[in-house]
Amino acid sequence: MIAQVEITAIPGVPDIQPGDDLARLLGDCLEVVGGLRDGDILCIAHKIVSKAEGNIINLSQVNPSPEAKKLAEKICKNPAKVEVVLRQSTRIVNSWKRPDQNEGTMICEHRLGFISANAGVDESNIEGENSVITLPNDPDASAARLGKALGARFGVEIGVVITDTFGRPWRLGQVNVAIGLFGIPAKVSEVGSTDAWGRPLSVTEPAFSDELAAASGLVVKKAAKTPLVRLSGISWAPHPTTSARDILRTQEEDMFR
Repeated sequence: MIAQVEITAIPGVPDIQPGDDLARLLGDCLEVVGGLRDGDILCIAHKIVSKAEGNIINLSQVNPSPEAKKLAEKICKNPAKVEVVLRQSTRIVNSWKRPDQNEGTMICEHRLGFISANAGVDESNIEGENSVITLPNDPDASAARLGKALGARFGVEIGVVITDTFGRPWRLGQVNVAIGLFGIPAKVSEVGSTDAWGRPLSVTEPAFSDELAAASGLVVKKAAKTPLVRLSGISWAPHPTTSARDILRTQEEDMFR
């Protein structure tokens, strides 16, 4: 049997504004391309979720703390932006500025547990010269609201992955990863099964949600305004209590300290 997966960037998503009914707007776009089928999975870029939920901050209204000012001077960053990053973070893992950089980098642990640059605080793909956008307050809850609303509209059972773009330790470049889930497992254990030669698997545990998120990045481009991707043809079992945080490694297991 030939395994085949269909990955479709859904066109027509409008510029999202705070307070928009995101489920309705995305549903209208999906209607145009044939709707949804049972087992489809939607990957949704977090920025449209954050925009609809009002997670946009005007930096001119931010009063930087002494800590933010000191760190901003060290890495040549806007003190107001550093302050927003600090408010989103539980700790700064590292910060630096290379001689060839105009602006340095902060690697942070977001209050949700994700380790990423600037705690997910970003300036791209939002209107305004002096604004930043943050992650949704509860991406799993956001994914659940969208998944339930769109599933009810089309009369199907679907999964939802809310994505963001992260770098990886010891590898250059970025990939889409899962920060919010509905319906699908964060990871799938293959422990107890066997490989193609009959050898038992003892530690194999694919990061299913991140695989989906990364796949969506193949058809999403920053300037294309395609934050909604439909994946069809994937075999998965519903997980009613799933969370993207199920895939996080504990600090005790940090291999890079």
